[in-house]
Amino acid sequence: MARVLLVLPTATYRASDFLDASRALDADVVVASERRQAMSGTMGDRALVVDLRRPEAAAEAIVARARDKPLDAVVGADEQGVLVAALAAARLGLAHNPPEAVAATRDKTAMREAFAAADLRQPDYRVAGPDADVAQLAGEVGPPCVVKAVSLSASRGVIRADDLKAASAAAQRVRAILAEAGEGPDAPLLVERYVPGVEVAVEGLLRGGALEILAVFDKPDPLEGPYFEETIYVTPSRLPAETLEAVTLLTAEAAAALGLVEGPIHAELRIDGGGVWMLELAARSIGGLCSRSLRFGMGVSLEELILRHALGLPLDDLSREAAASGVMMLPIPKAGVLQEVRGQARARAVPGVTGLEISIALGKPVRALPEADRYLGFLFARGETPEQVERALRTAHGRLEIVIGEPSE
Repeated sequence: MARVLLVLPTATYRASDFLDASRALDADVVVASERRQAMSGTMGDRALVVDLRRPEAAAEAIVARARDKPLDAVVGADEQGVLVAALAAARLGLAHNPPEAVAATRDKTAMREAFAAADLRQPDYRVAGPDADVAQLAGEVGPPCVVKAVSLSASRGVIRADDLKAASAAAQRVRAILAEAGEGPDAPLLVERYVPGVEVAVEGLLRGGALEILAVFDKPDPLEGPYFEETIYVTPSRLPAETLEAVTLLTAEAAAALGLVEGPIHAELRIDGGGVWMLELAARSIGGLCSRSLRFGMGVSLEELILRHALGLPLDDLSREAAASGVMMLPIPKAGVLQEVRGQARARAVPGVTGLEISIALGKPVRALPEADRYLGFLFARGETPEQVERALRTAHGRLEIVIGEPSE
């Protein structure tokens, strides 16, 4: 029986999907996470507590566990676990990305530098240290600009500023978000030229350095700021074939520039007047519960596909299902306490809707971007065309009423 260690951060949405995929493959599972109570009570000695903020130490703990019962693969489910997984897999001689390449995906400054060295098309940028004059840097890249943290994900700590004064204010706010996230006060920021246009997300799989595109998602809602709350993803993309070719080529070049060679990647790109710009690329698959919008071959989930690759099992059919599909990450209208989500049955009854998951418990606090670090929930739909899927998601969302009370003192 194959044996896989899953690095599952406490806050991950994807534990159940990866565990389901492991069972589908009849693979024995070890789970590494920050707290034992985050793991299933049935895991027993297959649960390993590690500190994901200390990747080297966490990797050593995984290696030590593997001495007793060897592992066939180490897989990081989310952003916080990918470096630990790469370090451990490298030391165990398993399929892996170079740890330094993975580390670059988790540091937007290193990522920008790697893209610049490869002469890839990306936004003009400046790095703002703790004492930097952010207004001056914003003037150099030219407003409007985007101020962002280099170490956060899911649009947290990302703010558009339309003038120099707004850029300075944005930097102060981003630093406050970083402090709340436990980052040091000297953490650098990026100040980037804002690139207009439509945005797409690319899901891919690297095998021996060769990139295979699994899906390209359109993001039909404009992402113009001041905050960049992602809502609808729909695939297949409706962009022209020549534009999709350019998206594929730039994504492959970006992965190569970072030195990634194995496993899933998730990239964000913008298309402005036919030109394609690389925004970011991560050494992981799509976040949240969004992977549930994808099926491959004969109904294989994205998580099963990832585990098959990591374990060296056959990957006979990487083609996405014929139907169009999509997901909506439910917008959070304001900060407060989630009191109720009304209209769920009516939303689920919309033709084409295949699921609705509310991922924040009633009575718990919710926050909007740029401070937010959790999704409110996810709507899923399938249809014959992307237009049908988008329409189903919008109709279903229109039937929901999100009731948010005032935050408690």
